[in-house]
Amino acid sequence: MFTSVLMIEKALTSADVEFVTTLHGDEPVSFHVLLEPRGDQADRLLRAIDDIALGELDDAAREGERPEGEAAKEPAAQALDVSLKALRLAGCEADGRLVEDHPLDALKALVEETGADEVIVLTDPHYVEEFFHRDWASRARHKVGVPVLKLFSRSKA
Repeated sequence: MFTSVLMIEKALTSADVEFVTTLHGDEPVSFHVLLEPRGDQADRLLRAIDDIALGELDDAAREGERPEGEAAKEPAAQALDVSLKALRLAGCEADGRLVEDHPLDALKALVEETGADEVIVLTDPHYVEEFFHRDWASRARHKVGVPVLKLFSRSKA
């Protein structure tokens, strides 16, 4: 069985599930999912810039209305639960957890704990972080010791 650590930032859509579950053809895949709850106020500016770069001005204007920090944990737990159920319905083994501390430390620990074959980082575009190679995938490539595949979410959740 192929083992993937899947790092996400929101609930997987049906298109996302189909995308990640078909990457390895007919080979069975076990997913260990990490979901980071929405960051704190320091991340808000970067998210707004990304929204503007994507032409999503309404989303940029609503950045301050979305739960962050502690308030984001419950919606994140629900998104993780929805994602795990969808992966299982697609015929894969799946477990997961929320990121409690630094996401890359959690990622490295999970790769070591599970003996993962790869890491898949599935996110929306984050132009500022990507430009400076500060996005999860770019930083993970130097930290986890297995191949890191960066994919963009197929549609909005």
